[in-house]
Amino acid sequence: MRKIVLMMQVSLDGYLEGPDREIDWHQVDDTLHQHFNDLTRSVGGFLTGRVTHRLMADYWPTADADPECTPVMAEFAGLWREKPKIVFSRTLPPGPTDWHATVVPEVVPAAIRALKEEPGGDLVVGGADLAATFLEHDLVDEFRTYVHPVRIGAGTPLFPATSFAPAPLRLAETRAFPNGVVLLRHERAGT
Repeated sequence: MRKIVLMMQVSLDGYLEGPDREIDWHQVDDTLHQHFNDLTRSVGGFLTGRVTHRLMADYWPTADADPECTPVMAEFAGLWREKPKIVFSRTLPPGPTDWHATVVPEVVPAAIRALKEEPGGDLVVGGADLAATFLEHDLVDEFRTYVHPVRIGAGTPLFPATSFAPAPLRLAETRAFPNGVVLLRHERAGT
């Protein structure tokens, strides 16, 4: 059975984005980007919110046509275009849309569990609001947290202040990248 993987970049003080949704503090160099490409190659698809999808769709469909695009970025552009995407949005019209994306109006836990039963690679959750919803419904099987060596002081926290039941996790992997970013990969305990 495939897993639901929450894959997020976070500041050292625990924020996904700054107070105005800025992510310019991310320190993604070619080494880290190649790591993301290698992971993307094996995933079965992306589960994103409207904001994250729009952010990605505004750049990646044509990024490889930009003469300043690096080879590793061009590779990601092709991978992103081809991967299936489910976009959760109450404001976009439901149904198929560009770039192998399908819009659905809300997270239905039974439907997500059914997706896990389908063949294919793991499904990656991205986006601050969607991550909170998946956590609220206890739908995350694995956490891939990329901790950047920067404090931003305020913004959207990785784990919002809500009442979650304790969820024991086990550390499955750590990796330090040359740029100072550290991957912490946790899985549900007992998996």
